[in-house]
Amino acid sequence: MPIRHATLRQLRVFEAAARLRSFSRAAEELHLTQPGISMQIRELEQSAGLPLFDRIGRTMHITEAGTELLRRTHEILQALQGAQDTFDALQGLRGGRLKLGVTSTAKYFAPRLLARFRALHPALEFQLAVHNREDVIAMIAGNEIDLAIMGRPPQELETVAAVFAQHPLVIIAPPDHPLVNRRRLPMSALAAEHFLVREPGSGTRTAMEEFMAAHATTFRVSMEMSSNETIKQAVMAGMGLSFLSRHTIGLELASQCLAVLDVRGLPVKRNWFVVHLAAKRLSPTAEAFRAYVQKHGGAVLRAM
Repeated sequence: MPIRHATLRQLRVFEAAARLRSFSRAAEELHLTQPGISMQIRELEQSAGLPLFDRIGRTMHITEAGTELLRRTHEILQALQGAQDTFDALQGLRGGRLKLGVTSTAKYFAPRLLARFRALHPALEFQLAVHNREDVIAMIAGNEIDLAIMGRPPQELETVAAVFAQHPLVIIAPPDHPLVNRRRLPMSALAAEHFLVREPGSGTRTAMEEFMAAHATTFRVSMEMSSNETIKQAVMAGMGLSFLSRHTIGLELASQCLAVLDVRGLPVKRNWFVVHLAAKRLSPTAEAFRAYVQKHGGAVLRAM
């Protein structure tokens, strides 16, 4: 039986197995048995006349044929979702789904935006993906999400990016640090300090490097970390200072677990953007959320 007779169920099973690189995890996600997943993939491979997966040791790899089928499967599933979104629009946003990707720093306020928007449209469904900047960019490029919230739009993609709020970045310290009570600190006062920094390529790391370069200042990196939460815990433990978004430290400032240093030239003020691929046709749900973020996102962040 040729591949054109493949069922939608088989394609959904294949997409999950390819994305998760695991039949057992696909079975768990789709609430099926692992033998059921294996049978669906086997029937799909018989239709294709080619293997879709290779197993090398314990690792499952997608074949060239599988890669081509996965691309086509994404197109089919996205077309069906587009049709559903159009039908939902005809019902006046009484249904529909939004796939939102946010960088790890934006996760501190994105749920508030979603909660307030859902209060206006309770029938909508939301899928929130939190990743580092590189992964969010990959999701935009792969058309895996409708919209992204991030600090810097990707330069390597053709996107539409709209500013909706300011993004202040500050230097944080433990509350008992000797520099906490000093005012208008020059950058030279921080030259001997150890800094805990985000990984290269993150928006926060880039903003820090640009700020230091603009002030002709070098800084001593004692540790790189890919998590804001880990950095905050390390700063509280007295391991060093850090340069982070003020939007990530609201609870710690309120509980006096962290302090913001009063440094000349800070906070660095960047912007938050809501982003989508320029070629992407936004669903009515995604368009409504994008408009809501542009209109109300700044107020939501100022209230934090």
